Amino acid sequence: MSAQALLAVEDLRVSFATATGVVEAVRGVSFTMGRERLGIVGESGSGKSMTGRAILGLVPPPGRVDARRLEFDGIDLTAAGSKRRRALRGRRIAMILQDPNYSLNPVITAGRQIAEAYRGLSRAAARERALGMLEAVRVPDPERVLRAYPHELSGGMAQRVMIAMMLAPGPDLLIADEPTSALDVSVRVQVLAILDDLVGRGRMGLILISHDLGLVASFCDRVLVMYDGRIVESCRASELESARHPYTRGLLAARPRIDGPGGELPVLDRDPAWRDAPGVCGAP
Repeated sequence: MSAQALLAVEDLRVSFATATGVVEAVRGVSFTMGRERLGIVGESGSGKSMTGRAILGLVPPPGRVDARRLEFDGIDLTAAGSKRRRALRGRRIAMILQDPNYSLNPVITAGRQIAEAYRGLSRAAARERALGMLEAVRVPDPERVLRAYPHELSGGMAQRVMIAMMLAPGPDLLIADEPTSALDVSVRVQVLAILDDLVGRGRMGLILISHDLGLVASFCDRVLVMYDGRIVESCRASELESARHPYTRGLLAARPRIDGPGGELPVLDRDPAWRDAPGVCGAP
């Protein structure tokens, strides 16, 4: 792994044993990244989120994770025990999930949950840091939100609390799974600006998992396109519109456009050969 590489993934596979046989959710994914913005796009069920969970060590039984190489900042994650993985999770590798209802503890205030990242500080100091994180993600009336329980917050506000909670420890790698889906357009821009600033200053790498090709193309440095558990295309984000793989072209064509013609959107006419066909923008 080069000095600049933060994460190296080679032949990552995630499989589940079922009554009808083994199902592979991720099939031989390989990529490396540094402190950059890497987008992963594809349909629901393409393996995007499962790839992120496998990196973080959050694939529950009966799921099985195998990889020829899974290395984070020189640490072999395939050989790391559960204690080492727990020490990395949250502190150095964090994940923002799409639905905050599955990440926030319903019986603990938002402020206390963010303040947990500042263990070792006094209660007052941790509270001030938590308040600062809420202000950083542009939460209006942060004092009120600090005292609120998750059920007292709107979906968008709870999402911002979760983002603040994940950013609080200052992770080296942030895996963001549809992090702005619950936010309105103006707040989405603000949150992305925060993430962009952290990556731009070389403080962390970001994996942005999304269905929004336009967002990924405009925000990320590179893009991986996943189909049926595999990366079928890899290219610079600025070149995404010129992608040539038929699956990527189909996703691009299916985007609704305000200035486009009316009528029904195109439907993907899938070809079984897509599962193993490399993209033209670049090899995965």
